[in-house]
Amino acid sequence: MDFARLHELLERTSRTFALCIPRLPEPTRLEVTVAYLLFRIADTFEDATGWSGAEQREALAAFTALLSEPSSDRAAELADTWTRNPPVENEAYEELLRETPGIVATLDTLRPGARAAICHHVTRTAEGMADFVNPSADTTPTEIVDLEGLRAYCYIVAGIVGEMLTDLFLLNGDQLAPVAQALRDRAAAFGEGLQLTNILKDAGDDEQEGRMFLPRGLERSRVFDVARDDLRIAREYTGILQDAGAEPGLIAFNALPVAMAEATLDRVERDGPGSKITRLQVAAIIGKIDGAIKLGRRIFPEASVPSPEQA
Repeated sequence: MDFARLHELLERTSRTFALCIPRLPEPTRLEVTVAYLLFRIADTFEDATGWSGAEQREALAAFTALLSEPSSDRAAELADTWTRNPPVENEAYEELLRETPGIVATLDTLRPGARAAICHHVTRTAEGMADFVNPSADTTPTEIVDLEGLRAYCYIVAGIVGEMLTDLFLLNGDQLAPVAQALRDRAAAFGEGLQLTNILKDAGDDEQEGRMFLPRGLERSRVFDVARDDLRIAREYTGILQDAGAEPGLIAFNALPVAMAEATLDRVERDGPGSKITRLQVAAIIGKIDGAIKLGRRIFPEASVPSPEQA
């Protein structure tokens, strides 16, 4: 599958990633695109409001088996099964499922190290998602009961993504080797911060669909505090990349979602769930980050970043 088609699928299923991924250098850009689409397939099964819990778990198990032995023919069989009874009423996600064979075929063309990292981490996420599904449920309600459970869920669906991205970044030579551990130490929190932001923003819609990601009785302010602390760590991650002399596109890819998440948190805290930042705000964030990178300035100057020896 050519990159134009992959990016089209990306644009239809993720606003943020469609903005950020094109900034990455190759071959990382293609690798992250394929990885994101595979994670999005798993997410579609986990969000499957039209399926029973047993159907969700069956699809997730079939998906992980496919990743262990990628086959376009098997992917085509599964895609036909999944789209015959779509898990969600969403045209873009149905289209994504139909394109599973092409995505799997592209996966097979990636660098061996990237392919192995992607399959390993997507499998971890899909298996973790299955643990959150009640196999006896006729529908697919999700209810998380405490902050510990919320953070465990965020690790499965987003922290692992941060770990996978870090593995892919570290494949590109020795430049980041001195800060590899510092990046890995912060990767899961980076992902958690972005996921908590989405959960807070989408809380109203999720509740209408029977999903309670925010535990009953838990003060929303505590979740905001955890999210902001995570995003502070994400700022450190970006600062480490800058100090290590990472490529500008790699720096921008990481900085953009952090800045957009922080702006979104402020908006949601002020106006409530469902609030979003405007396109003008997004454009301003992009301009500020691009300007800082061009001038060689720290994007998040107030972030305290340890030296490689201290990290």
